[in-house]
Formats: sequence, C-alpha cells, structure tokens
Amino acid sequence: MTLLFKSDLDRYDIWVPALERHLQGRPVRLWPDVGDPADIEYALVWQPPPGLLASLPNLKAIFSMGAGVDHIAADPERPKHLPVVRMVEEGLTAGMTEFVVMQVLYHHRNMLTYRRQAEQRLWQEISQVPAQERRVSILGLGVLGQDAAKMLARFDFDVAGWSRSPKEVEGVTCYHGQDGLDEILARTDILVCLLPLTSETRGILNAGLFAKMPRGACLINVGRGGHQVEKDLLAALDSGHLKEASLDVFEEEPLPPESPLWNHPQVVMTPHIASMTMPETAAKAVGENIARMEAGKPPLNIVDFERGY
Repeated sequence: MTLLFKSDLDRYDIWVPALERHLQGRPVRLWPDVGDPADIEYALVWQPPPGLLASLPNLKAIFSMGAGVDHIAADPERPKHLPVVRMVEEGLTAGMTEFVVMQVLYHHRNMLTYRRQAEQRLWQEISQVPAQERRVSILGLGVLGQDAAKMLARFDFDVAGWSRSPKEVEGVTCYHGQDGLDEILARTDILVCLLPLTSETRGILNAGLFAKMPRGACLINVGRGGHQVEKDLLAALDSGHLKEASLDVFEEEPLPPESPLWNHPQVVMTPHIASMTMPETAAKAVGENIARMEAGKPPLNIVDFERGY
C-alpha cells in the first residue's frame, strides 16, 4: 500500500494507524519512501504525480482518497487495465449532506440578506416561505446526491433530483435525460450541483442553464469547479436572475486574488471543504474492498471511465 498526500494538511499520524487497523496486517508505506515498487499491490492516492502508478509493476487496484477521480483520470500513463475505486464512505457522505443542508437552509432563511442588512445596521424582517413551498433540486443522484436529497426531504422541502438515467429515491421526485433537466430547472428555487465532472457535465452551470431557472433562484455548487462557467455565473448574479450562490469549488483553485467572487455580496464561498474524507471510515472502506479482492471478488464502487464516474 502506498499513500500519496497533496499537502501538509494531510495527517500521517491519523491515516497510518487507521489503515493499519483495517488492512489485516498489510504494511503501509508512505510516498516517496515506498521501498521496492514491486511490493506495492494497492495504491490509495490523491493527485498522484503522472507516471507514478505506471511505475508500480504489481499494482492490483487504485483507490481515490476523495469522492472525485478526475485527478487519477488526468494521468496519461494511468494503467488502464486496473480498477480505479471511488471513495464511498460514511464519513464523507455525512459531511457532504451536512454541508448541503446547511447551505440550503442558509438561502431558505434569507441569511445572506440578513447579513448584508446587519452590515448596514438595518433592522428589517423578511417574509418567510414554508419549507413545503421551497423547491430544492439536486443535479446528480449518486451516493452523495441521494443522501442529501433524503435529508432535505425530512425537512419537508419539495425535493427533486436529476440524473442521466432513471432513478427512484424515496420522497424525491426524480427526472432524467435532457428533457428531464429542462423540467427540473423550471421548478427550482435552490439548485444543488453534485454531479461528477465528465466531458458531458463540464461547463453545465452556464448562461443557458441559468436562463431556464426561475428569476430569483439560488445556486449551490459542491461538485467541481469545472462545472461552472464563472463569467456566466457572475452575469446571472449581477443581473438579479440568480439571487445568491454558495460556491465551494472554482474553475481555478486556489481562487485567484483578483477574482470578483471573493467579495461578491451575493456569494457565500468556502475553499473546497464541503466534505472531507475521514481517515477512520475511509480506511475501513478501503480495507473491506481489499478483502473482497483477496477473496476473488471485484471491489465495490469501480469507476466507469467511459461514463466518467
């Protein structure tokens, strides 16, 4: 097992003990000190240097440390015969649902407007819409999207979800395909993007999509920065067509200092922290998948690179 860390924020002191507890005695090696590359059978990675995975001759599977796999797909030398496994673990899912619910409630209860009023020392009530009358739509009904949709439905929001192919989620009105996308946008007060980043979804949050939403709707993007066309988003906010936006991801990260999004009065922004992989629960998920492979079974949550997720 080799671990790749993208920054000093990643905690060796948490990851290594967690992995050792769940890997049934397998040694854990930290990149770049991996020893003999031929010893490495499983790689748990985030933003691996191009060519590194191809340099491990006995690699059996590649595990992503996060929900996204575009950082692995970007490696032109990635061994394409090996399974790539998405990170699906309860801590990551719970964290994303918490964040999505928090942002939906923030816009639902007009908190950004109240924040601006406080800055002006303005004491003024805003009429409140009942949750049953607030139409929340989620683009992407994978593990994260479904969990967030179900939780929002418990708050009694009018929740709908969209996916490329038909899906059924209890308590959620489901749409699919291009016709379904147009339908769900037309009934949206708060739009949450939880799509995977693929060639089909890149740039999907653009002027054309915003125009199909009712005037005064809000956007929450916790998918990928590649989903949003920021000049179109800024134009929609400045024109008033979009009331507000919560953005956790951006076209360029870190967000450049000159970006107008930093101090835009209608934007809530966070530095790509909506949900973080939890070492203990992630290590458990990795260990269970390795045990499946050692028993001759395929791992769960294999990426289909033709679909992009």
